[in-house]
Order: sequence, then structure tokens, then C-alpha cells
Amino acid sequence: MGALCLVYWISIGLLLGLCLGADPFANFNLELSYITASPLGVPQQVIAINGKFPGPVLNVTTNYNVVVDVKNKLDEDVLITWSGIQMRRASWQDGVLGTNCPIPPKWNWTYQFQVKDQIGSFYYFPSLNMQRASGGFGSFVVTNRDIIPLPFAIPDGDIVILIGDWYTRNHTALRKALDNGEELGMPDGVLINGKGPYRYNTTLVQDGIVHETINVDPGKTYRIRVHNVGVSTCLNFRIQSHNLLLAETEGYYTSQQNYTSMDVHVGQSYSFLVTMDQNASSDYYIVASARFVNESLWQRVTGVAVLHYSNSKGKVSGPLPDPPNDAFDTTYSLNQAMSIRQNVSASGARPNPQGSFHYGSINVTDVYVLKSLPPSKIDGKLHTTYNGISFVNPDTPIKLADAYKVKGAYKLDFPSKPLERAPSRDRSIINATYKGFIEIIVQNNDTVLQTFHLDGYSFFVVGMGIGEWTENNRGSYNRWDAISRSTVQVFAGGWTAVITS
Repeated sequence: MGALCLVYWISIGLLLGLCLGADPFANFNLELSYITASPLGVPQQVIAINGKFPGPVLNVTTNYNVVVDVKNKLDEDVLITWSGIQMRRASWQDGVLGTNCPIPPKWNWTYQFQVKDQIGSFYYFPSLNMQRASGGFGSFVVTNRDIIPLPFAIPDGDIVILIGDWYTRNHTALRKALDNGEELGMPDGVLINGKGPYRYNTTLVQDGIVHETINVDPGKTYRIRVHNVGVSTCLNFRIQSHNLLLAETEGYYTSQQNYTSMDVHVGQSYSFLVTMDQNASSDYYIVASARFVNESLWQRVTGVAVLHYSNSKGKVSGPLPDPPNDAFDTTYSLNQAMSIRQNVSASGARPNPQGSFHYGSINVTDVYVLKSLPPSKIDGKLHTTYNGISFVNPDTPIKLADAYKVKGAYKLDFPSKPLERAPSRDRSIINATYKGFIEIIVQNNDTVLQTFHLDGYSFFVVGMGIGEWTENNRGSYNRWDAISRSTVQVFAGGWTAVITS
């Protein structure tokens, strides 16, 4: 299955009442509709936001109350989720089934939540029915308050880059294929900001495709926010001849390290500081290419944009910068992931060090080992499972079921470890300790790399490895400066351990 990465979304939250306070409001209107576009040279139906593909950047400031009116002009239900935004005391605003009722066609719904004590790079997308495979996504940026210093010099500019695999079949066709037990197969390409690849190779890239150009000035430093908004492919991101100084990921500042490239897994977001310190004899390539695949077969699955200096003397040409030379060895990528550490001396959304929360010394109240296996047939259809259970979304969202005491909407019996039993479909959910500190080990015994996301929350990535997790692996946990984020990779045949409250 090559670079396929299965994405599991877990939504948890507490119904405590929305407290908006006296902080400023930011109001947005998002209208979802179909338009025809040809990002890979083939006319197809895509999902636009306010008539544009991709959607607009939503830019707010720490503690703002965010009000987003979403109007559904599609021909099916829709929900918009805010990947990485922590839904504190507002879990019913996170835009996923289980906590929200879908927005029917021709209806609208107004989301209202506060980005309390949050900063960083996030994105939004439609969470139902594979719709993100047709678009409907955009960047969501939360900037610092002026009184909170950045842990780096103020950049000369802010640039958003959305990367993701792309199919020329729309989401309904892809959904039908999955429902029939088929695999998605190799994508038709990779888009950068909704556009196809620059024609770096006349054989691989057809003429007439519109590519993305990022305009910069020499000597300046830009904050470049990169989001993998695709559905199944892990991508290596790089800018020819330029270092990527990692500064933040999904709302938390990192220890600043230079990388020549970064593996950005499905659903992940990073921001880099990139200084335009090269000569301008020509433009430069920006590349997002598939990882852990046979390069000769997947050459077309490469996104290419152009970095254009204002004093550039010519177009970029020649071969693309090389990706990591380890197509079937995850060691480099795993080590890179664990090299990402939290900047424990920097102020975050508040004027105190991010590392003041000593997660490593807090007693864990609950431990869950979530094991996934290759998809198996349940009632004649292929399903993926955790601990043998494929989740069935309740007819009544969990928060409403609690509020109105709807009996039988869900069951609090999700097993804390894998059980030896036949796979089944059920409405089992985790019954965690209120205000507890939870350790989650995701064991990936599937054949493909997966992405694990905790919706509306973040977690500390304390450990990662290949093989079967055992309690002895706790000795290798990072208990001081593990990065906190909302989306993490779990390598095939490996495990990832996270801790969250």
C-alpha cells in the first residue's frame, strides 16, 4: 500500500459550559460549494470555501472568541473541524461526528469557541464522508498577543503552504471504492496550495498545469507554516538549498533545530523560519514528495512549487533536491520525529515557560494500549479496528445524549488493552478518569504507517519505536521536554506512546 497512512480521530471532551469572557471576537463566514478546477490538468469537482480552493486563512489572536458561520451548499451533510485547536470547555464545537450533528444541505451552523491560551499553526477541513479528498480545507493561524515575546526575532513575513496528496476522482468515488473493500491506490499527484507541480520534467508533468510561486525578498526571514492536508500519503517537505529552522508545531514552540527536509505526516502542521540567504542566479524548488514508497513508481506523486527571489535572474531548472535515501527504512524518520523537542524556556500563550508543566512527575491514572491490525471483514465489509472494535458513530451525538439522558446511545466499555476476540463494530468509548492523566500506547500492527490524532486536545509524545511495546519501553520515555502536539505518526510494526490530561 506504499505510503498510505490511516488516520484515526478520537474525540473526547467535557461538557462544562462555554465561557467566552470579555475577550475580543473574530467573525468569519465560510460557504462550502462545488466548483470545477483542474489542479492536475483534469477537470474535476472540488469543494471550495467562499468560491476559492483552497479556503481562506483564518487568522486570530490568543484568547479571541472565534465565531464561524458555516453555510452548506453541497449536496450532502458536512461538518468542519479545527485540527489542533484545543476545545476547552467547548468540545461540542469541534466538528466531528460523536460531538456534533451534521449540517444538512442548504443549512448553516455557527461554531463558537475560544482559542484560550493558544498559539500556533493549525488548519480546518470537512470531517465527513472523505470530503477533505475534494478540498474544503484552509489554514488556521493563532498569533501571539503583543505583550508575549516570540522566542525568535519577528519574521519579515508569514507564508502558508498546504501540501497533500490528490486524486482526480472526487471524494464520492473514493468513498465508494473504500465501501466496496478496495484500496485507494496511488494518488494522481501532490498539490501545493491547491495547485499542481511546476513542470520540472517534461515527461512527468504535462504542459498547462498551474503551479504555485512563493515570492520572497533576499536577506529576509519568513515564517513558513506547512500543513499536510492530504488523506493518505506521508510527504517529505524541502526547499532547495535552504535550511528549515523548526520553530513550532501544532501550537507549541520547539527547540530550534535546522533540517534540510522534514517528514510531514498526514494531519501534521509545522512552522519553520527560513532565511533567504542564497544567491538569486535562479529560482529554487519547493518540493513535497511521497515517503516510504518505490520512488520509480511514485515519481508523479510529487508536488513542486517555485521559490522566487525578487531579484532572481532566471527560472529554476534541473533535478529536484534529493529526498532522504531510505525508502524502506524508517530509522531516519523515527529519529527525526524524536529529535523534535519542546522549547521549555520559551513563553507560549502566557508569559511563563512552556516547560513549567512537569508532565514527567505526574502520576498516570489510566493506561490504554490501542492495537490496530490490517483491515478485516465485518459483516462483509472491510473495517479497521482498535482493540478489535470498529467504532460506529451514535445516532445522537454523545454530548447531546448526556445532556438529554438518552439511554443506549453509547457504551462505556472500550477495553484498555487488546482482547483475543473476533473484530466487531460497536459504540464503545473510553471511560477515562475525570481530571486524570492518561497514557496511551498506539501499537500499529498494520502494514502501513498511521497517523494518530486526538481531536480537541494535545498530548506529549514521550516515546516511539519499532516492534511490540512492553512496559520496559517506559524506561526510554522523554519525561522532560517531549513535544506537545495533537497529531503523531505510528510507524508500521511499531508503537508511539503519548501522555495527556
